[in-house]
Amino acid sequence: MSDCIFCKIAAGQIPARKVYEDDAVVAFHDINPAADVHFLLIPKQHVDSLAHCTAEDEAMLGRLLLLAPKLAAEQGLAAGFKTGINTGRGGGQEVFHLHVHVYGNR
Repeated sequence: MSDCIFCKIAAGQIPARKVYEDDAVVAFHDINPAADVHFLLIPKQHVDSLAHCTAEDEAMLGRLLLLAPKLAAEQGLAAGFKTGINTGRGGGQEVFHLHVHVYGNR
Protein backbone atom coordinates (compact mmCIF):
# COMPACT_ATOMS: atom_id res chain seq x y z
CA MET A 1 0.00 0.00 0.00
CA SER A 2 1.51 3.30 -1.07
CA ASP A 3 0.35 5.28 1.99
CA CYS A 4 1.27 2.67 4.64
CA ILE A 5 4.11 3.90 6.87
CA PHE A 6 5.22 0.35 7.68
CA CYS A 7 5.32 -0.58 3.98
CA LYS A 8 7.54 2.47 3.46
CA ILE A 9 9.83 1.38 6.30
CA ALA A 10 9.98 -2.15 4.85
CA ALA A 11 10.87 -0.70 1.43
CA GLY A 12 13.59 1.51 2.92
CA GLN A 13 11.76 4.73 2.00
CA ILE A 14 11.51 5.84 5.64
CA PRO A 15 14.47 5.34 7.98
CA ALA A 16 14.11 3.16 11.06
CA ARG A 17 16.43 1.80 13.73
CA LYS A 18 16.38 -1.76 12.44
CA VAL A 19 16.96 -4.72 14.69
CA TYR A 20 16.63 -7.34 11.95
CA GLU A 21 15.79 -7.71 8.28
CA ASP A 22 15.48 -10.59 5.85
CA ASP A 23 13.55 -11.13 2.62
CA ALA A 24 10.16 -11.31 4.36
CA VAL A 25 10.44 -9.57 7.76
CA VAL A 26 11.71 -6.30 9.23
CA ALA A 27 12.14 -5.58 12.94
CA PHE A 28 12.77 -2.06 14.19
CA HIS A 29 12.66 -0.04 17.40
CA ASP A 30 9.33 1.61 18.23
CA ILE A 31 9.50 5.41 17.92
CA ASN A 32 7.31 5.76 21.02
CA PRO A 33 8.63 2.97 23.29
CA ALA A 34 6.52 1.64 26.14
CA ALA A 35 9.53 -0.02 27.80
CA ASP A 36 13.33 0.14 27.90
CA VAL A 37 13.35 -2.26 24.95
CA HIS A 38 10.44 -2.02 22.51
CA PHE A 39 10.62 -3.13 18.91
CA LEU A 40 8.17 -4.20 16.24
CA LEU A 41 8.24 -7.17 13.91
CA ILE A 42 6.42 -6.68 10.61
CA PRO A 43 6.00 -8.72 7.47
CA LYS A 44 7.24 -6.94 4.36
CA GLN A 45 4.05 -8.10 2.67
CA HIS A 46 1.17 -5.80 3.58
CA VAL A 47 -1.56 -7.37 5.69
CA ASP A 48 -3.94 -4.95 7.44
CA SER A 49 -4.18 -6.86 10.72
CA LEU A 50 -4.23 -10.28 12.33
CA ALA A 51 -7.97 -10.42 11.55
CA HIS A 52 -7.11 -10.23 7.84
CA CYS A 53 -4.76 -13.22 7.91
CA THR A 54 -5.73 -16.47 6.24
CA ALA A 55 -4.32 -19.99 6.18
CA GLU A 56 -1.95 -18.74 3.47
CA ASP A 57 -0.31 -16.50 6.09
CA GLU A 58 0.51 -19.35 8.48
CA ALA A 59 4.23 -19.50 7.59
CA MET A 60 4.61 -15.73 7.84
CA LEU A 61 2.91 -15.66 11.26
CA GLY A 62 5.10 -18.51 12.47
CA ARG A 63 8.20 -16.70 11.23
CA LEU A 64 7.26 -13.52 13.13
CA LEU A 65 6.59 -15.38 16.37
CA LEU A 66 9.71 -17.54 16.17
CA LEU A 67 11.88 -14.49 15.57
CA ALA A 68 10.48 -12.70 18.63
CA PRO A 69 12.39 -14.65 21.32
CA LYS A 70 15.61 -14.70 19.30
CA LEU A 71 15.58 -10.96 18.73
CA ALA A 72 14.38 -10.26 22.28
CA ALA A 73 17.40 -12.14 23.66
CA GLU A 74 19.72 -10.21 21.33
CA GLN A 75 18.21 -6.96 22.65
CA GLY A 76 18.91 -7.91 26.27
CA LEU A 77 15.59 -9.54 27.16
CA ALA A 78 16.81 -13.11 27.66
CA ALA A 79 15.10 -13.26 31.07
CA GLY A 80 11.69 -12.54 29.54
CA PHE A 81 9.62 -10.16 27.47
CA LYS A 82 6.06 -9.34 26.46
CA THR A 83 4.49 -9.53 23.02
CA GLY A 84 1.36 -7.86 21.77
CA ILE A 85 -0.64 -7.73 18.56
CA ASN A 86 -3.24 -4.97 18.52
CA THR A 87 -5.98 -5.87 16.07
CA GLY A 88 -8.48 -3.37 14.71
CA ARG A 89 -9.46 0.02 16.08
CA GLY A 90 -11.23 -1.59 19.02
CA GLY A 91 -8.05 -3.50 19.83
CA GLY A 92 -5.93 -0.37 19.87
CA GLN A 93 -4.32 -0.79 16.45
CA GLU A 94 -3.05 2.55 15.15
CA VAL A 95 -1.06 1.50 12.07
CA PHE A 96 -3.03 -0.85 9.85
CA HIS A 97 -0.18 -3.14 8.87
CA LEU A 98 0.18 -6.31 10.92
CA HIS A 99 2.87 -5.90 13.56
CA VAL A 100 4.02 -7.69 16.70
CA HIS A 101 5.22 -5.57 19.61
CA VAL A 102 8.09 -7.06 21.63
CA TYR A 103 8.95 -5.20 24.80
CA GLY A 104 10.46 -5.49 28.23
CA ASN A 105 12.78 -3.90 30.75
CA ARG A 106 16.40 -4.88 31.09
